[in-house]
This record gives sequence, C-alpha cells and structure tokens, in this order.
Amino acid sequence: MTKPTSICVFCGSSMGHDPEFRAAAQALGVIIAKAGARLVYGGGHVGLMGVIADAVLADGGPVTGIIPAHLRRAEVEHTGVTDLLEVDSMFERKRLMVERSDAFIALPGGLGTIDEILDVITLAQLGQHEKPMVIIDL
Repeated sequence: MTKPTSICVFCGSSMGHDPEFRAAAQALGVIIAKAGARLVYGGGHVGLMGVIADAVLADGGPVTGIIPAHLRRAEVEHTGVTDLLEVDSMFERKRLMVERSDAFIALPGGLGTIDEILDVITLAQLGQHEKPMVIIDL
C-alpha cells in the first residue's frame, strides 16, 4: 500500500461533550501535516472541523475544504484553508470527499459524521474502493 497523500477526516461541527475530542482533532491535524499529507474535510471553521483544519494549517500542511452552498451562506466556512470548494448539496460534498481522498478517518461527531463514514464503508463493501478507513472512538 502506498502512503496516502490526501486524508479525509469526518468529524463534528461542534466540539462534543469531552475535551479529549478537541485534543484528538488537534493531534491528528499535526500528524497529517507532519506526514506531508493533504487534509480533505467539510470546509467549516466550527467545532472539531475547525480544530483539525487549524492544526494542519498551523503545521504548514495543505487543507481542502468542501462545503455546500447553504452552509457557506450561513458563514461557517473556513476562510483560511488552502482550497475551498463550494458544492450544491451534502451528497455532492460526500462524493467529492471520496473522490479526492486516499484514506478516511472518522473522529467523534454526530449524525452527519456517521452518515459520511457509513457511505465510505458501504462503497468499500460494494467494491467501489479499497482505500483505508479508520474510526477513532474516544
């Protein structure tokens, strides 16, 4: 297996109930940047999404955010990312995240995070990709 160059992280748009979630997002961001990989994520500046993007950027790593237009209009987009792609729907966001990533990691989150990682698992089960998938349970 080759080293992933783009790692998609699914995580919450809130901080969650445990301070350990924030620490894990921060640490993972540093690891991704130090590995020389690109972070692909949901494009927000809020919650764990914002924490991981900020950590990658602070360590000099590239970040691609993919955000639906309705969330961008709600002003939750991260304006400091390397690339910010606006899409029409949550479905299109997931499609691009899968397309642009070599591996997937799920951190704590809500229903959106569950939806995203289950889609990736289902695609693997159907033989649509053989990319590594990790679920981090804290």
